[in-house]
Amino acid sequence: GNAPPGVDPEAFSWFQAVDADRSGYISVKELKQALVNSNWSTFNDETCLLMINMFDKTRSGRIDVYGFSALLRFIQQWKNLFQQYDRDQSGSISFNELQQAFSQMGYNLSPQFSQLLLARYAQRSSNPSIQLDRFIQICMQLQSTTDAFREKDTGLVGNVRLSYEDFLTMVVTRMM
Repeated sequence: GNAPPGVDPEAFSWFQAVDADRSGYISVKELKQALVNSNWSTFNDETCLLMINMFDKTRSGRIDVYGFSALLRFIQQWKNLFQQYDRDQSGSISFNELQQAFSQMGYNLSPQFSQLLLARYAQRSSNPSIQLDRFIQICMQLQSTTDAFREKDTGLVGNVRLSYEDFLTMVVTRMM
């Protein structure tokens, strides 16, 4: 059939190919099988789950064709940003490129923090770097936790005082 109104025909045909069980919805598992990084590795489960949750209006753990179409636009925007920060066009973001990306996005983060992210999210190698899926995941989580922090930092002073339970509540409501 034809794409429903408001859905890009290319997104519609890809949706049909990705919807392996013909349910009319895309699950995390189906999404994971459809998305690949520049090194041909599939997107990781955490990033796929974050993105499904973002576009899942019914809280069913899956997205319809409209959610999928919006998700593809979302990924394309992140991919464009990723390619902008991947200065050497290697298909991944190195330590220096990550530092530059954070700075240009307006985050004032230490080299130690970038190193921590590389240790956590990069594939193990002598020159660790971040693939697109992990870049999206890091940026989404950074944006979400920054928003949560700003809600508490009403004076914009760069630090807040909160209880352990307030901290956990921020993390659970924003990250899981």
